[in-house]
Amino acid sequence: MMGHSTYETMRQFADSWGLFAMVVIFTVLVAWPFRPGGRKHSDDAANVIFRDENDDD
Repeated sequence: MMGHSTYETMRQFADSWGLFAMVVIFTVLVAWPFRPGGRKHSDDAANVIFRDENDDD
């Protein structure tokens, strides 16, 4: 009797650790804007389109 195929092995990995990795990445990406130093960067990114080339910011 043959062992598991590569497809079955990869599918089992994706069903267990792959799902866990996606949940962790999603949680980090959702929490990233709320980190302590994030407000300054978010405000800067939101207002960058209103800057003129001659502004000294």
